[in-house]
Amino acid sequence: MSILLNRYSRVLIQGFTGNEGTFHSSQMIEYGTLVVGGVTPGKGGERHLGLPVFNSVKEAVAETKADVSVIFVPPMHAADAIMEAANAGISLIVAITEGIPVSDMITVKEYLKSYHSRLIGPNCPGIISPGEAKAGIMPGFIHKKGTIGIISRSGTLTYEAVDQVSRLGMGQSTCIGIGGDPIVGTSVKDAVMMMMEDNETEVIVIIGEIGGKMETDAAHWIKENRKKPVVGFIAGQTAPKGRRMGHAGAIIGGTADTAEAKIKIMKECGIIIAESPADIGLTVKKTLNL
Repeated sequence: MSILLNRYSRVLIQGFTGNEGTFHSSQMIEYGTLVVGGVTPGKGGERHLGLPVFNSVKEAVAETKADVSVIFVPPMHAADAIMEAANAGISLIVAITEGIPVSDMITVKEYLKSYHSRLIGPNCPGIISPGEAKAGIMPGFIHKKGTIGIISRSGTLTYEAVDQVSRLGMGQSTCIGIGGDPIVGTSVKDAVMMMMEDNETEVIVIIGEIGGKMETDAAHWIKENRKKPVVGFIAGQTAPKGRRMGHAGAIIGGTADTAEAKIKIMKECGIIIAESPADIGLTVKKTLNL
């Protein structure tokens, strides 16, 4: 079973005719995702990749009944694109765009409170339910349908964990790259809560980073509500204080933001820790055999 995205999801692409939108839309279609069209203002009425192009999300939803939107819009316009999708009734919005100003995301976060839309991202690889659909930029060929739910702040480490899990013959139920920015639409805890209720997810994997408190918030919730095993890994264990490491959200602001502090809390809350990124797959396999 999958969460949020499945073979029946009707996917719309915002920024459809641009280079990034074109390439990744093609990859999504090839994977089997039900892409129903795209939005590029000023190009409404045209066709692209054999699909209709619309001037607005509202027009696209009225015509195609899309319920998922993937955003490949440049940073300065991406916040407007997210809010446009919510206003048009899109239930799942996946913002791939990197570099959206934090002030814009503060506005978006407040705006979305008035809508029944879930945002994944920004600055993320997206979401994939292997064997069903993908909404994002992840390489579909490394994924295998299975029962491991993966949640990650890092796109690269998502792919590494997926590859290990697939090679060991386990596969994934759903993988969510929540994004590496300071403000994201779906937190680690949000994703854990959904996967904890998914009957076909046997083990949840959390791949976190230094900075912020999403992992510890999730850990405290897991301690009180755990129904299945959780494996965790925290990247940035040698990062110096005050220096951003890769992602805008990966910066240690205090002792609670360090990898060491997060790992300690996660262990105390019953999460099984992989000590190295190379050990994630084997740790999951050992957990399944407990």
